[in-house]
Amino acid sequence: MQNYHMRTTITLSEEAHDFAAYYARARGLTLSAAINELIKKVEAGPEEIPATRIGPNGLPLLPRTGRVITSEMVKKYSEDELE
Repeated sequence: MQNYHMRTTITLSEEAHDFAAYYARARGLTLSAAINELIKKVEAGPEEIPATRIGPNGLPLLPRTGRVITSEMVKKYSEDELE
């Protein structure tokens, strides 16, 4: 694949332009770079998203990662946020 730039003019809907502009600002990119990045993401296909199961209490269960989160860890991080 050759690495060259092609200059062209396109017409976007207002919603598409707003989305691309927001995406660009959030990532510190030019509008052109943001649109290129978004197109590459679409070409790559959907990301693998683990299936979410619903627990007996009706809440979604996150996939296991092998890491245990203890009540002490939650307490420590909660205290850190308050400081």
